[in-house]
Formats: sequence, structure tokens, C-alpha cells
Amino acid sequence: MKNTTLKALIFDVDGTLADTERDGHRVAFNAAFREYGIDWDWDVELYGKLLAVTGGKERMRFCVSNFLGNDNLPDNFDDLIPELHAAKTRHYTELLATGAIPLRPGVERLLHEARENGLRLAVATTTTPENVTALFSHTLGEESLGWFDIIAAGDVVPAKKPAGDIYNYALEAMGLRPEECLAFEDSRNGILSSQDAGLTTLITVNGYTQDDDFSGAAVVLDHLGEPAQPFNVLAGDAHGHSMVNCELLEKIHAKNNA
Repeated sequence: MKNTTLKALIFDVDGTLADTERDGHRVAFNAAFREYGIDWDWDVELYGKLLAVTGGKERMRFCVSNFLGNDNLPDNFDDLIPELHAAKTRHYTELLATGAIPLRPGVERLLHEARENGLRLAVATTTTPENVTALFSHTLGEESLGWFDIIAAGDVVPAKKPAGDIYNYALEAMGLRPEECLAFEDSRNGILSSQDAGLTTLITVNGYTQDDDFSGAAVVLDHLGEPAQPFNVLAGDAHGHSMVNCELLEKIHAKNNA
């Protein structure tokens, strides 16, 4: 493969930019269930199992078919799912507004450094556009939404992760080839999606995904690192670095595109 310049970084959101799942989306789902009088409670353990499926509406259907056996369902549940999901999104964005869900270590630092070095930024996620907007607005400020060439989110493509459609959508929107970009993910479904689109991928695990199979990742870390909070390398080559910066990204990109 000929040498190619690194031009863009494409980020997953939930679990990658912020640890949103356990104390964010899970809590919001339960609040939506209570609002609609549905006697469900997704505890931490159950929600970890439900994360095998991407997409909130799909996750509710998965719960019904795999854990409830169609018992304890309200009338017209299939028709109710979009309403429940909209309520969940509202509860989630209200939770974000409290500042309860910060960005993970190194995320804000890396975004600023990437922009200073002329790297383009994009998002490729199965969460809704409203969730992405709320997270960025309440952590980085509303102006941060303009930092990203494309926020590919939610139902903009029919097949969600682990299919590579959302990454292909982002690449097409930016007019870039996979070998000109790096992807950032946190889960097995995430890396399957990014690899399906041909992207070299960096992983930062979280409590739900630390035991996932990340075969083929360029490097697997516990987080992106800060000057006073170095990352731990779980797999792969960090080239002697203690935090993810543009210098490390260039080395990873060069190694995987030699």
C-alpha cells in the first residue's frame, strides 16, 4: 500500500468519548419506562447484556425477545417503541445538562490538538443526533458542534453497527478514503463496524467492554491519557507514548499504511 497522509479522525460516542452507558442511557431508559408505567428496571448487569445490540429501539426489542419472552408487555408495544425511545432521549439529555457525564480522560485535549494540527473530525455513532448534540453542548460548548465535518448518527443508515454503513456514510460525506483516517471505538460491535469500513482503529475500553475481543485493533488502551494521567496499554503498540496525541496517531497511521 502506498504511503498516505492522515487527514481525519472519526469517533464513536457512547463509551468512547464519554462513559455514557451505565449511568446515562441505562438510567434514562428506566426513567422512560416509569413515565409510561412499564414495570421494567434495567439493572447494571442486564444492561451489559443488552449492549450486545446497538441502537436503543433495537435494544428494547432484544430485551423482549431474549429476556422477557413477550411477557409483561403493554398493549401495542411495537408501536410504542418510538415513543419510549423519544422519552428516553429526553431524559438522557436532561441528565447531560446536569453535568453528570463528563468526557473521558484525554478526549477534549486530543480534539483541540487535532484541530490545531489540521486534522478533520467526524462522528460515526448509533446514538441519536440529539444525544450527540447534548453531550457536546454540555461538555465542550455549543460551538464544538462546528468542529466536526459530519456527525453521522442514529438512523441515517439502515444497518447499524457492527455493519460498517455508518463509517462508510461518514467517509463518503468527507470525500475521504479509509486509509486517510483513524477510527476510535470502545466495543466489539464498534471495531467490527470500523474494520468493515476498512479503518485502522484505536480502542479505549470501559467497564462494559474491557473483556471484548478487539482482534485487529492498532492499540487497546484504558483511556486516551492526560499528562498527569497516563494510559495503560492493554494490547498493541503505543510506540513509547503515555497519552494519545497527534504524534502517536501519525506513528500508528504510518505503521498501518506502510
